[in-house]
Amino acid sequence: MEESNKNIVWHEGKVSYEDRCDNLDQEGLVVWFTGLSGAGKSTVAVEVEKELIKLGKAVYRLDGDNVRHGLNSDLGFTAEDRNENIRRIAEVAALFKDAGLITLASFISPYQEIRNFARQRAGEDNFIEVYVKADVDTCAERDPKGLYEKAKSGEIKNFTGISAPYEVPENSELIIDTTKLSVADSVKKVLGVIIND
Repeated sequence: MEESNKNIVWHEGKVSYEDRCDNLDQEGLVVWFTGLSGAGKSTVAVEVEKELIKLGKAVYRLDGDNVRHGLNSDLGFTAEDRNENIRRIAEVAALFKDAGLITLASFISPYQEIRNFARQRAGEDNFIEVYVKADVDTCAERDPKGLYEKAKSGEIKNFTGISAPYEVPENSELIIDTTKLSVADSVKKVLGVIIND
């Protein structure tokens, strides 16, 4: 144990995870959307959040770009910073899950090891990985933020799919191929897994 952590002790409260879930009439869950930039992670997550709210669910969406405006504004895009970015988000998502929320996390999260960490922090029974699949060419054609062109020209370094790797998920609970499925159909598939979980 690090010297700085030796005097830190977990403080138990009088409200359990089960109490919080009973209060919300739902179980806490982390739905982790992974895929290349432009694959449709945020687009699908936004619509899933809207539909879950209509169903009366307590839900919160964590988005890669949004989180980098605040909590992770101190991080860059090296492999180390990417891992720290996802480590922090995994911890936040696990806390939200413990609060009984359905948490939608849409992050490129390019490395299998750190996605496994996110799963472990939330708990195997409370984690759904959704691989939002689209090939690099399709994502570059969509290029909603103009990032692929900047990456190809060298203006952006360490860009996933161009100058940094993306490790395709090994055991996703759901694969959404956005080159074949509409946003509406993608949302239906995700909701089906969440509601039936």
